[in-house]
Amino acid sequence: MSNQEEEVHMPRPTEKTVKDACDSWLKTCERNDLERSTLKAYRSHARVHIEPRIGRTLVAELSRSQVRDFMHDLLDDGVSPALVRKVMVSLRAVLAEAVEREWIEHNVATDVKMRRRRRSESDERVIPTKEEIRLILENAPASHRVMFVTAIFTGMRISELRGLTWKHVDLERGMIRIRQRADENCRLGAPKSKAGVRDIPMSPAVKRELTAWQARTPETELGLVFPNGAGKIQNYANIYNRIFKPMLVANGIVNDDGEAKFGIHALRHAAASLFIEQGWNPKKIQTLLGHASINMTMDVYGHLFENAEEDISMFEKLESDLLAA
Repeated sequence: MSNQEEEVHMPRPTEKTVKDACDSWLKTCERNDLERSTLKAYRSHARVHIEPRIGRTLVAELSRSQVRDFMHDLLDDGVSPALVRKVMVSLRAVLAEAVEREWIEHNVATDVKMRRRRRSESDERVIPTKEEIRLILENAPASHRVMFVTAIFTGMRISELRGLTWKHVDLERGMIRIRQRADENCRLGAPKSKAGVRDIPMSPAVKRELTAWQARTPETELGLVFPNGAGKIQNYANIYNRIFKPMLVANGIVNDDGEAKFGIHALRHAAASLFIEQGWNPKKIQTLLGHASINMTMDVYGHLFENAEEDISMFEKLESDLLAA
């Protein structure tokens, strides 16, 4: 094949993806003889967090809004703020590499900062107790009760619930198909990674609640399952500030300062804890939650798989099996 023919098949700069930029950046890091531990961390940032979510996006089409959604998705999935900051530093470096190679003119990630104020890293993974879950189920306002029931028993992200449409709810088969989400600007779009596209079985309660909800919910132009009063996509801040937060405070689900004990994302954590308590294997839970990798599932929920009593029994069995042989 001639050089001319090879050039014809080479991707143009505008066809370069975020994954291409990650690959190029990692090679540059290797050539610069960075420490092995640093390279390992950078590869993890790229392979575990960046590429599964936005790797297929063209660098020329990546927007500030998409970068902000990427950052918020990590936080909502329970990735610690400290790690999210490190991943964002790596993403800026990845896009700086793309600028250096003249694939893009501007690094949009430099315009996105972590503005979310968090009380502490431990607050990120507050898992509601069973009693708190029951209080929510029993006392949620009628306008949002079905949404919260669905969140607790499916583990869906709030962005997925806000963007859920009836065409993706199969009441006959008892399945919810996750095919889209609503971003912070209340616009519908595809899930941020291939893992986000998934089917989630309904529990009997979810199927029963959604069936009744469909019968009394007016049709909307977008066919939304949980529209606002105007039939549009609900704003996340409104759900939290006007519904969720007051509900927690009214029912005594508060911290030592009398503030709401956790955010809406804690319902996703509640679902994961219930899945784990049932003895479901980590891979199944990863699929149900739509995590891009098993590493993310174990990083966030690995401690919940630990069972001291079960560990003791396992070692007792190990000893008896060995000695019996």
